[in-house]
Amino acid sequence: MCRWAAYLGEAIFLEEIVTAPSHSLIVQSRDAREAKSPTNADGFGLAWYGGRPEPGLYRDILPAWSDPNLKSLCQQIRSGLFLAHVRASTGGGTSRMNCHPFISGRWSFMHNGQIHGFERIRRGLENSLSDAVYDRRSGSTDSELFFLLMIDEGLSRDPHGAATRAANRVLDASRRAGLDPALKLTAAFSDGKALHAVRYATDDHAPTLYTSAFGRGRCIVSEPFDREGGEWQTIPPSSFVTIARDGMVVRPFTPALAELALAS
Repeated sequence: MCRWAAYLGEAIFLEEIVTAPSHSLIVQSRDAREAKSPTNADGFGLAWYGGRPEPGLYRDILPAWSDPNLKSLCQQIRSGLFLAHVRASTGGGTSRMNCHPFISGRWSFMHNGQIHGFERIRRGLENSLSDAVYDRRSGSTDSELFFLLMIDEGLSRDPHGAATRAANRVLDASRRAGLDPALKLTAAFSDGKALHAVRYATDDHAPTLYTSAFGRGRCIVSEPFDREGGEWQTIPPSSFVTIARDGMVVRPFTPALAELALAS
């Protein structure tokens, strides 16, 4: 499973989360403590917001610990909203286009998790996208496709609803393919204003998610980067988090239940 970290608040240097802490994202790329595998060596990426609506993006296929450019960039870039990710592939080749975060317009997205049986349902899900959204697909991962499903479901108008409806499209496709629906979804995404995150799984093993105040802001992470220096709050499974400049809201995220309510 991948590791990621995101931050919203007063502008800070990216190194304060990505490279400098004792258990920074760079350290987690080779020694994660709360993932199935301690190594996340299939690429990395950064998306950060500055003076323009669209985020900057830097991704590469090298392990995060082995790229000197990453450390230099994190020492120089200041941002009040950024996403950072180290990848452990569960499908899709190792290429820049398959590294997180993914961006589309002003939106950025990164993911830790997996769509079970993805190769069985991939074609149907891709075909279900509108032409305009399908044309934005550049890689081959289930993560990017889920991001595009969210855009197709009205992400810019209703982030919570779009994520719920995208998850239901995945679950429906699994059922139609004769599969037992299985989805692990711990993701973060932003439009440059608010930072959203979701923690969900169809079983009892949703990938981990934590949040903590950090200086004059708040971070949300796959696992704490400094257990001694922060008061980390575990985000419970089946939760949707919205972090804004004026605080944080946690709401239920229950795609399958929402689907049943609509059918009844």
